[in-house]
Amino acid sequence: MRDRRLLFEFAFRAVSNAVAMVVVGVTLFILGLVFVKGIGGISFAFLTSPPTGTMDGGGIGPMILGTAWLVILMSLMTVPLGAIIAVYLNEIATRNWLYNTVMSSVRTLAAVPSIVFGLFGLAFFVTVIGGGLDWLFGYEERVFQERCLLWAALTMGTLTLPTNVISVSEALKLVPDEQRHAGICLGYTRWEVVKWVVLPQAVGGILTGLVLSVSRGAGEVAPILFVGVAYFLPHFTGDVLDQFMELGYHIYVMATQSPNVDETLPIQYATTLVLLTLTFGFNSIGQVIRWMHRKKMSR
Repeated sequence: MRDRRLLFEFAFRAVSNAVAMVVVGVTLFILGLVFVKGIGGISFAFLTSPPTGTMDGGGIGPMILGTAWLVILMSLMTVPLGAIIAVYLNEIATRNWLYNTVMSSVRTLAAVPSIVFGLFGLAFFVTVIGGGLDWLFGYEERVFQERCLLWAALTMGTLTLPTNVISVSEALKLVPDEQRHAGICLGYTRWEVVKWVVLPQAVGGILTGLVLSVSRGAGEVAPILFVGVAYFLPHFTGDVLDQFMELGYHIYVMATQSPNVDETLPIQYATTLVLLTLTFGFNSIGQVIRWMHRKKMSR
């Protein structure tokens, strides 16, 4: 019986390691292929100049700016709001049927297909909120009720918010209850316990939520199709009420809408490499901040 159990554990470990190696190998192969195929097309002009009218030449400067602004605006909304919701649910809310319903809803939203959030953004942010603002300010022409960067960022924030809430909640649960009780015994209020005991130890989880939000938000294309991205807009103004171009959508356009897909393959690979680099750059910032915080906490 013992030998059979040891054999089963060995087989399970071997299969798990093999699957992990396959996943790592496929990932490295894809990254290597993108790097080899795309590095030749990277240049200063390619990174700063706008695309041509036929979309088969030029650069990706407006797409980089649009993607960066989208991720920044989305993160500014998602990270603080997700942390506040998670703190309330874990530290303040009573564990009853309402709490269980809310947590179940958050987990369900995290699994909803991204294109559903795009339709939600079009119906709610563009039509309801935008139309309401136009009516409130008395605009006869559409000003807010147009697809734009602001509504795209809010839609992407709605998409990544459940993931952020879950990651921060899990980080808060890792803080031992004994430390909360010790803070209360020392005379801290509940808010002071959260501020001085819980949050400093949960910063890593909050930054993990930021990394996950950036990773998913920078790579999603389906939601922004409905609420703000443009096919061709060579000059990005930076106005949140204007449409914008985005790297992921540009890759999609090159692969599906170009008259000659094979001719645009170098642009596709180079754009993909830039998108991966930009995503890894945002993620690295979060990882560095988390490492610095852990180092500070370990002193």
